[in-house]
Amino acid sequence: MTAVLSFFFQVATDTWWIALLVGVACATVGALVSILIYKDIDDKKRGSAKEYADNIVEKANIEGKQIKKDAILEAKEEIHRLKSDFNSKCRERSSELTRLENKMNQKEEALDKREDSLIKRLDQLDVQQKQLQGQQSALAKKQQELDKASEKIAAEIERVASLSKEEAKQLVIEEITADARKVAAVRVREIEAEAKEQGERKAKEIIATAIQRCASETVSEATITTVPLPNDEVKGRLIGREGRNIRALENATGVELIIDDTPEVVILSGFDPVRRQIARITIEKLLTDGRIHPARIEETVEKVKRDMDITIKDAGEAASFDTGVFGLHPELIKYLGRLKYRTSYGQNVLQHSCEVAYIAGIMASELGLDVALAKRGALLHDIGKSVDQEIEGTHMQIGADLAKKFKETPEVVNCILSHHGDVEPMTIEAVVVAAADAVSGARPGARRESLENYIKRLEKLEEIANSFPGVQKSYAVQAGREIRVAVKPEEVNDETTVLLAKDIAKRIESEMEYPGQIKVNVIRETRSVEFAK
Repeated sequence: MTAVLSFFFQVATDTWWIALLVGVACATVGALVSILIYKDIDDKKRGSAKEYADNIVEKANIEGKQIKKDAILEAKEEIHRLKSDFNSKCRERSSELTRLENKMNQKEEALDKREDSLIKRLDQLDVQQKQLQGQQSALAKKQQELDKASEKIAAEIERVASLSKEEAKQLVIEEITADARKVAAVRVREIEAEAKEQGERKAKEIIATAIQRCASETVSEATITTVPLPNDEVKGRLIGREGRNIRALENATGVELIIDDTPEVVILSGFDPVRRQIARITIEKLLTDGRIHPARIEETVEKVKRDMDITIKDAGEAASFDTGVFGLHPELIKYLGRLKYRTSYGQNVLQHSCEVAYIAGIMASELGLDVALAKRGALLHDIGKSVDQEIEGTHMQIGADLAKKFKETPEVVNCILSHHGDVEPMTIEAVVVAAADAVSGARPGARRESLENYIKRLEKLEEIANSFPGVQKSYAVQAGREIRVAVKPEEVNDETTVLLAKDIAKRIESEMEYPGQIKVNVIRETRSVEFAK
């Protein structure tokens, strides 16, 4: 068994070596064949690569030559451009240098000419200086001669007049002093007259300014107040059964009710304007409420009185605040507020008092006086009129007593006493208050009597102006201080307007009486009107 296995093992070993040898041989043959094949292929590739490389080299040479050529051309162009720029700059620089050189030459020529003129001027000045020196020498000689002649004349005058030089000088001084005194005296009289004229003018300006700046409205109320009714049937309800309602109203308010045939109107009559106001408001409230009987009437009257006290106090405080007069006693404030329902010649007294305070303040300010004192005295100057129906005496004395009672100063009391001239004024402020009171009362339109005269004066002014030929229309303006006359341009020329103004002014002077002056303003105007259709 072992022998068999050894035999097979030997056979197998020999077969492996044979197979190995055969494989090695096959591999060697294959390698040789491959080498031959690859050699052939490499020879072919080597030939094509060389040819390709030769082509690339040739193309590169061509492109390199072209690039070199282009670079040379660009370099030449750049050199040519730089050369051209350099040449142009050189030409510009050369022209600039030429211009500067010409300018310098011109300046040198101008300087040369100026130097020549200066030299000539110096020569002329030297000649003039020599001439002046000669003239000064001649003048000095003449002055010496004049001094000698003056001494001779003075000596001769002293000999003839028997006066020394000092005595003659004193005589001349005395004569000059006397003449100067005469001239000074004349000048002093002129200055005094001028000062007086200017003082009068200034006073007029102050009063005119005060009037112009005072433009408060004037409230005109009468002693009889009318109450409108919605219909006549209400009259019966106001009268009441057997007149008990009307009696209750009269007893509670202190005024009389006049119910007559006047349709839809009830008239309240009484001297006290506050009571009339209370009665009027009471009737209006009763008519609005509809309940009219004695108990309701008394209740309404009491309520209206309380409201009226508040209204009066508010009116007094408003007047004090508006005029800038502060620190008044509360009772004086109430008396001042009562003036809202008091009239004098149709002029509301509270409005009048405020107006006088404004005017007095303006005048005191212009004159450099105590403005606060002037305003205070002016606001309280008619305070007595608030109770003059209840207390006997003049309203000046009543007002002064009220002012003393409520600790006003003696100066304010004197303003109240002296504003109508019954008492001598102690201060200039008192005089200012009196003047302001007169201005406010005399202002056109302030009082009914002045209003009628004022209207008549305006109508007379316009009538005089319209009476002249060629006048188209005239207007009196500025409270009658100016008359504006419009003339017909086809009848009155520019030269004639001057004569027309003078004629109108002379006619006004001869036919009218007026304070101050009236300005006549003649207006000639030409207009051309056409319509586009």
